[in-house]
Amino acid sequence: MTQTACSARANERIVMKNHPCFSEAAHRTTGRVHLPVAPECNLQCGYCVRKYDCVNESRPGVASIVLSPHEAVDRLQAVVERTGGIAAVGIAGPGDPLANEETFETLDLVRRIYPEAITCVSTNGLALPDRVADLVAVGVRSLTVTINAVMPETAEEVYAWVSGPDGERMRGRDAAEHLLDRQWAGLRRAAEAGLVVKVNSVLIPGVNDFELPAVASIAADAGARLGNILPLIPQARFRDVTPPSPADIHAMRTVCEEHLSQMSHCQQCRADACGLIGSDRDMETETLIARLAEDYCEAV
Repeated sequence: MTQTACSARANERIVMKNHPCFSEAAHRTTGRVHLPVAPECNLQCGYCVRKYDCVNESRPGVASIVLSPHEAVDRLQAVVERTGGIAAVGIAGPGDPLANEETFETLDLVRRIYPEAITCVSTNGLALPDRVADLVAVGVRSLTVTINAVMPETAEEVYAWVSGPDGERMRGRDAAEHLLDRQWAGLRRAAEAGLVVKVNSVLIPGVNDFELPAVASIAADAGARLGNILPLIPQARFRDVTPPSPADIHAMRTVCEEHLSQMSHCQQCRADACGLIGSDRDMETETLIARLAEDYCEAV
């Protein structure tokens, strides 16, 4: 086995054991922080609404504030000093991380300050084939790619538009085919580069439910290590769709498990999530408390 292969195996063991999203056991004892530094997105999902924010809701794409890379790292340090127990540091939005250069600047800063942290990124995969080397360069160790379809006609229903090669907005079948090609190519390159890959899929009843097992099968063949079936949150284009029940999600996970191991403890985290999965803290509050404590100690 080559040194590169050994390193990839060692990284996989660490991620699968210690990352709270990849390990059901670890999520009970270790937390994660999502740094909201990536506001721009390169496509429009039919189920995504990012402009609403409520501290009591947990859904992808929501953040109370967008931070600069240095602000994000400053607040990460405050959270770590205040709470400890943070195993993973990720970027999940509120747009697509790979469409924002701030993602890479932030992750490079995190790597320098917390070299042992498991750094991760969540992406729709559109820009992934071109950015795998950049992710490796800043020390990213795990990756989540959201893939909702295998057939272009299904992807055409799920996505309103996709950024094309020259930045133009593509729509319809051409957009769907372009996105799917990029997602699968990016997943393969990421796995070959030694990143531990999880594939998220949003279960949209009547739209893509019949082909999610195929997503799991192809993802496993491409090198993914874990799958995650998420229930649709009815909004935007799919606001009138009845979401899948917990029983529906469980049944789909059971079917997909035949192809790819499935995550069962996901809480559809915010883009500024902080703390244990299912027991999030408010990053702003934690930062404020840490700074007040620091000021008090200096005063006395």
